[in-house]
Amino acid sequence: MIIVSDTTPLHYLILIERAQLLADLFNSIIIPESVFAELSHEKTPARVQQWIADVPAWVEIKRASAANTEVAKNLGRGEAEAINLALEEKADALLMDDRKAIREARKNNLTVITTLGVLELASIKSLIDFPAVLNELAQTSFRLPPDEIMAELLNRYKIRKQTLPET
Repeated sequence: MIIVSDTTPLHYLILIERAQLLADLFNSIIIPESVFAELSHEKTPARVQQWIADVPAWVEIKRASAANTEVAKNLGRGEAEAINLALEEKADALLMDDRKAIREARKNNLTVITTLGVLELASIKSLIDFPAVLNELAQTSFRLPPDEIMAELLNRYKIRKQTLPET
């Protein structure tokens, strides 16, 4: 499975000490050089800087060779490079949270998984306690979706928990 990540999902998963979920779910991910630079920036939280300075073996850093100026139009460098790299690599999914970038990715027929989507996948595979991890995420500067969307995510979690066989 080929997965490309933008900055935000990695940033927040690192902050809540759940970046390993990406390896658990996808085996490996690819990040563009600009995402590496953003995660290494001096204003990035120390935990994120430390993580990216000793990047795990399951993270591959690549340069996006094709500069699709149409994609780059109203996006940040990281988002544009992540989309271009996902297109070049024929990625199975692209990890990103920015709404404008998600629209652009979907216009290019890319499957997008958000940070919350990663956490929900991890919950489905019983890798995390979903409500507890959402609470951890809420303690960061992550912009949670409106209450009705959060309620729907938690409702799906409750339904899954009710349908799981007792162990």
